[in-house]
Amino acid sequence: MAGIVVMGAGILGLSAAFTLARRGARVTVIERAYPGAGASGGLVGALAPHVPEGWNAKKQLQFESLRMAEAFWSEVRAVGGRDPGYARLGRIQPLADAAAVARAEARARSASELWQGAAAWRVVPAAEVPGLRAATPTGLVAHDTLSARIAPRMGVAALVAALTRLGVAIAQGSGPPAGAEAVLWATGPEGLAELSRALSTPMGTAVKGQAALLSADFPSSPQVYGDGLHVVPHADGMVAIGSTSERAFDAAETTDSQLDALIARARVLCPDLIDAPVIDRWAGLRARAPSRAPMLGPWPGRAGHFVLNGGFKIGFGMAPKLAALIADLVLDDRDAVPDGLRVMDNARH
Repeated sequence: MAGIVVMGAGILGLSAAFTLARRGARVTVIERAYPGAGASGGLVGALAPHVPEGWNAKKQLQFESLRMAEAFWSEVRAVGGRDPGYARLGRIQPLADAAAVARAEARARSASELWQGAAAWRVVPAAEVPGLRAATPTGLVAHDTLSARIAPRMGVAALVAALTRLGVAIAQGSGPPAGAEAVLWATGPEGLAELSRALSTPMGTAVKGQAALLSADFPSSPQVYGDGLHVVPHADGMVAIGSTSERAFDAAETTDSQLDALIARARVLCPDLIDAPVIDRWAGLRARAPSRAPMLGPWPGRAGHFVLNGGFKIGFGMAPKLAALIADLVLDDRDAVPDGLRVMDNARH
């Protein structure tokens, strides 16, 4: 089997390396810094679907990946012996008024068709869903059973352990070694910048995010989402809060008053967190492709080179399916990438 080099040890690169190795490929991972550097070493870990309406290729791909997630992470854990912190516990979204209730009920009808019975979206009294309480003026929430959580740093560590067991070397470096028969570039914002230079067109940008960990023990609680804010309970007695989306910033890895405002909003959204102490604060850059969806496929003009990038806010949720698609392409020359997610689709976006 051809030797394959994966450039980048973030969630997309590590997931692809794992899938490739499980399918029999000889794989080496090269990383400039360390596994999970950048956005993959964050805190939040919300594996949540887009709303079941305005269906498109991106939403279908995400739906398929979320359905694959439990088996994928179970396999990672079985191979490497480390817990990735995955659990499919669902999500609630507070409903502010009658119009929000009507929209949620319409989405429930769409979900019954689009989600193919694999999960449910329903409107219920907030008191019916155990776990973190959510402030909801109507007393109602939208509750979906498709959403899951993962502890990002635990997920990265679990993948590293699994790859080690599979004999995949993870080395520090800035370029692929000579003689590689295929190279997969999963290098985040730096990769988008390099691709932009190579194709002489904008191929994406870096967006800063900030997040926090609060000490609050709700290990079996669904996550809460409201007004762009994710509140994700984890199994270790922590609740993650995130995240900002900053196109303009001075320091990529520095937290500031924007995170303070996010924490304050989370305490209003979830009264159970009002006195929860802040344990950790994080900031980093996420790779955003022009389409806002991940992009993957051959690197135009570079034979044997492939791109897997642009995970942005949904990289962990999309990783199982993206890894399978890129493995099909690299190993079998089978292109099942949906329209809109290919590299040149983004170049024309």
